[in-house]
Amino acid sequence: MVKIGNITLPEFPLLLAPMEDVSDPPFRAVCKDNGADLMYTEFISSEGLIRDAIKSRQKLDIFDYERPVGIQIFGGDEEAMALSAKIVAAVDPDLVDINFGCPVKKVVCKGAGAGVLKDIDLMVRLTKAVVNSTDKPVTVKTRLGWDSTSINIEEVAQRLQDVGIKALSIHGRTRAQMYKGEADWSHIAKVKNNPRIQIPIFGNGDIDSPQKALEYKNRYGVDGIMIGRAAIGYPWIFSEVKHYLQTGQLAAPPTIQQRVAAIKKHLQKSIEWKGPVLGILEMRRHYTNYLKGFPHIKEYRNQLVTLKTLEEIEGILEQVVSRYDGFLPERQVVSFSSSQLEECTV
Repeated sequence: MVKIGNITLPEFPLLLAPMEDVSDPPFRAVCKDNGADLMYTEFISSEGLIRDAIKSRQKLDIFDYERPVGIQIFGGDEEAMALSAKIVAAVDPDLVDINFGCPVKKVVCKGAGAGVLKDIDLMVRLTKAVVNSTDKPVTVKTRLGWDSTSINIEEVAQRLQDVGIKALSIHGRTRAQMYKGEADWSHIAKVKNNPRIQIPIFGNGDIDSPQKALEYKNRYGVDGIMIGRAAIGYPWIFSEVKHYLQTGQLAAPPTIQQRVAAIKKHLQKSIEWKGPVLGILEMRRHYTNYLKGFPHIKEYRNQLVTLKTLEEIEGILEQVVSRYDGFLPERQVVSFSSSQLEECTV
């Protein structure tokens, strides 16, 4: 078992990474169905919470079926972070997570996210302010450092543990790398193997298959792994990893019936949470990934991203089930353009 404060997770838990404009309640629902052990909200601006910004407040929505679930906040001001932690605690998440890893320019320029990697003293003060203002377990997600010349994750881990965080998730890239190149987990392993470190250490970056999950588990010795992009349109990554770790065998890929069932649930939850217009509109970004690997799927996808009613969309989905019944595509790894990566916070 893995303990984060008073939260008990299974041995080698699988975490869903917080991703902006992705890991909302509808998406989290299908990931939970498929084995995610701990999930996080999209990251929320501390300044936005204090200003009572509608979008920031809506991101606080969590549901009992998601538990354990953490709410992630970011910011560069101690007072704002402390106050936002108190606001967050009012909706009773299982933990509060701090984002010190988002590399996107609009966040970094405000001295938040990965921007704090340049100033460890500030990072420690911000973390301490949050820890002191809530009775919830506080965790942190961060990167290796600002760039290859300033990889400071070992010092960061020790100092953040000293001020009271209960777990640390590390993305194996620097801020300068953004999402390019290969994640370097050797530094994550150094943190995990440091005898001073007593809190759980979770690795993040490039886990896109059950085989890689097992390889990294054995090679780097982390307490669990956090999966982000590979879960987009493929929430089965969690159940497939668990199956492979337990049996050494690859699970059968999801059938078209299972894929469409997941799409329908995701869509229904999206409509319930966002309303029929926005719920249908924002679901459009997910169809391509859910249906990746099916030949000639474009004709159906083009309809799915233009239809405006649930009934019409479900009608097309039934056609998809009939057309591809019995067809199992090879497992597809989700790919992203550079512009899409700019918006993710994994």
